[in-house]
Amino acid sequence: MNKFSPFLAGCRALLAASLPNRCLLCHQRLLSASSGICDVCLQSCLYQTPVCLGCGLPLTTPCRYCGSCLSTQPIPVVAPASYHSLLGPLIPQIKYHAQFAALPPLVKALADRVTQALSDELIILPQVLVPVPLHPHRLRQRGFNQATVIAKLLGQYLQLPVDEQLVQRQTETLPQAGLDGQARRSNLQGAFLVTQAVSWQRIALIDDVVTTGTTINELARSLSPWTPDLQVWCLARAEAPGM
Repeated sequence: MNKFSPFLAGCRALLAASLPNRCLLCHQRLLSASSGICDVCLQSCLYQTPVCLGCGLPLTTPCRYCGSCLSTQPIPVVAPASYHSLLGPLIPQIKYHAQFAALPPLVKALADRVTQALSDELIILPQVLVPVPLHPHRLRQRGFNQATVIAKLLGQYLQLPVDEQLVQRQTETLPQAGLDGQARRSNLQGAFLVTQAVSWQRIALIDDVVTTGTTINELARSLSPWTPDLQVWCLARAEAPGM
């Protein structure tokens, strides 16, 4: 080890301690070091109205689905914000760079949205939270699964257990970003394996963001023989253009 390493480490710690804790979005100083986003920025990014749990379309009153989704009954997705808001750029920072400063306020916003959906009787409280799994090789490369980090923090807020072992990703697929709908479906076909008999009847799958829903639909197909009630909770959802 370089003899200057302890000195440099001490300098970095001193510098970090002396820098003001600032909002990741507006860069104004934060009063609390436990949050990476100020309340003003967070509230401006969250959904301001009820939204359809199928497509994310804004609604005037709390309903599970809009008229279009009512006929297809897609898997309900609960999220506190749109990926197309200012929160969008923070998700890749969490996912690829372990920048977790934004996680506590985002997960708390998700917990609040879930609580409101429960109060409005749009969803039923699940028995367990199941994070969307990474392939072991990608998990070793990244060092963490952001969905697991989110699930554990959310489980603490809502007093729900987390099952990390129920589903495994048995195929190392290409990243979904950048693939069209058909390629996404082909990419994930047969990617997930249920490792044991499922004792849970109500499951909430946890992920950072839901885009086309391809990953969720493939997971649902794997779990459908055992689980009649499946929903998805995520930090943000990417609605179709124009929504």
